Amino acid sequence: MSDSSPGEDTKQSFIAHLIELRERLLKATAALFGVLIVLIPSSNRLYGWLALPLIAHLPQGGTMIAIEVFSPFVTPLKLALFAALVIAMPVLLYQLWAFVAPGLYKREKKFAMPILVSAVVLFYVGCAFAYFFVLPAVAKFTTGVAPTGVAVMPDIGRYLDFALMLFLAFGLSFEVPVAIVILVAIGVVTVTQLVSARRYAIVGAFVVAAIFAPPDALSMALLAVPLCLLYEVGILGAGLLSKS
Repeated sequence: MSDSSPGEDTKQSFIAHLIELRERLLKATAALFGVLIVLIPSSNRLYGWLALPLIAHLPQGGTMIAIEVFSPFVTPLKLALFAALVIAMPVLLYQLWAFVAPGLYKREKKFAMPILVSAVVLFYVGCAFAYFFVLPAVAKFTTGVAPTGVAVMPDIGRYLDFALMLFLAFGLSFEVPVAIVILVAIGVVTVTQLVSARRYAIVGAFVVAAIFAPPDALSMALLAVPLCLLYEVGILGAGLLSKS
C-alpha cells in the first residue's frame, strides 16, 4: 500500500510536468539559437537575397539606403533571427507536440500530427509565395508609380519590416485549410455550413486582401485568389475528416 496521499501524487505529477516543460523549452531554445548562430555569418547575404525582388525593379543606378546609424548591422541580424525562427519551427512545434501528446486521446493523436505538419508546410508555402510572387509585384508597382524627378531609394530597415509583414500575412493566410479542419473537428461548423458560406468567404477574402495587400489590383488578387482556393482545400480536408 502506498504511503503517499492523493494530494502528494498530484503535486508530484505537477512538478514532473513543470520539469518536462522546462526541458522542452530548453531544447526548443537551443534549436533556435543553434540555427541563429549558423545564420549570423551569412546575415548580409540573406538580406541580399531578400532585397533581390526590389533591386531588380529599381531604376538603373538605383540603390537602397540606410537612414539609421546601426541599420547596416541590426537589420541583417533581425532577418537572421526571423529566418532562424522559420527554419527551427518544425523542432519548436515538435517539442510542443511531445509535451501535449500524452494527454491526447488516440483519435486526437491520429489527426493532430498531420494537422501540425500541414500547418508548417502551408506556412512555408505562404512565405515562398510572398517572396517569389508578391514582393516582385509590389516592387514593380511602387517603382513604377514614382513621380518624375523622384529617386526611389528604399530604406533597408523599412523594407525588411514590410517584407516580414508580408511573410507573416501570407504565411498565416495559408493556414486557412488547417483552421477550417480544426473548426470542423471540434464541432464549431459543419462542411454543409462551409459550402453554404462560400460566397461570404469569397467576399471576405477580397476584404482581407484589400486590408493587407498593397493598393493595386494585381497584389490584391495575389492574396484573394489563393485565399479562395485555400478555403476550398479546407472544405475538402474537412469532408475527408468527417468521413473518417
